[in-house]
Amino acid sequence: MVTRKRWLLGIGALLIVGLLTACGLAEGGGGDGAVTLRLSHQWPAASEGEGDFRAVLAQRFAQQVKERTNGDVTIKIYPNNSLIEDPEQQYQAMEQGTTDMSVYPLDYASGDVPAFSITLMPAMVRNHAQAQNWQDAEIGSRVEQMTEENGIKILTWVWNAGAIGVKEGDPIVAPDDVRSGMVTRAAGPRVEQMLERVGFGLASMDSSEIYNAMQTGTLDSAVTSTSSFSSYRLYEQVESYTSPTGGNTFWFMFEPLIISTEQFEELTPEQQKIFEEVGAELQEYAYTASEEDDARVDKEFEEAGVNVVPMDDQSFAEWQGASQPVWDDFAGDVDGGQELIELASKVPDK
Repeated sequence: MVTRKRWLLGIGALLIVGLLTACGLAEGGGGDGAVTLRLSHQWPAASEGEGDFRAVLAQRFAQQVKERTNGDVTIKIYPNNSLIEDPEQQYQAMEQGTTDMSVYPLDYASGDVPAFSITLMPAMVRNHAQAQNWQDAEIGSRVEQMTEENGIKILTWVWNAGAIGVKEGDPIVAPDDVRSGMVTRAAGPRVEQMLERVGFGLASMDSSEIYNAMQTGTLDSAVTSTSSFSSYRLYEQVESYTSPTGGNTFWFMFEPLIISTEQFEELTPEQQKIFEEVGAELQEYAYTASEEDDARVDKEFEEAGVNVVPMDDQSFAEWQGASQPVWDDFAGDVDGGQELIELASKVPDK
């Protein structure tokens, strides 16, 4: 009887530890304000401050928060989909408490919040200057309002320019360069809608799967961020690369550093202030590193023998013309969509 009682007590203790761990309380818990948070993202891990700048941003944020809170707040980073296997599911994972933070492409959550697609609308943002101008424009305030209404707090704004890589043949600079039967991959349902309009076939996959898809002939081309083109070594698979460094691209993705509002509200006021201060101090790094990445990737691809070309103003205008019907659909399909399109269209590109 005593043995059975001890066994039941042991099982009960294990269940309690399991519940505490699931709630994020077993690590660093206690009543002294110490906490451990989980930050998940899809990119390869940064190594001593080097690597994909989005991974570096996460690493720097975690280090600075730990220092300023004297170790009371630890942020454990899970890179390369190591915590959340499907990167598009990180928003749902934050809602469920499986992860607390992320560097997250907001449009990935557009299935849950359709209005989030305003942050990856084809040919809406053409260059880094325009992307950075969003933060202080009315559209930026609306984006922050939308995210907080849906359980997310933005700590650092991150924008990433996109490029077009072609496995074989001439580069795709304008819509007329799309050849019959070409299959491409792109992130964002509204971008995909535009690409179908100009004649592409589509294959859906994570950016980490593009390399193998090109290698096996599943893809003829791909659209993704310049940073991902480098991080996943796509210079080994493409012959041509249409770069955003000329000041034009139809693909610009918003990928902020975020924390769930529920978790943020559980921090002490002092910890909240530190999170906001560190996020703001890393803002310039996020903008500068993203822009510098474009030039770095150009050089990397040129050295690998890839034909690197810019997108000219006329070609961008043609992509924008092909995108206008998609904007119209968004305006009609999404509550408040017309206002979001109008606000985004007002942001200057200089």
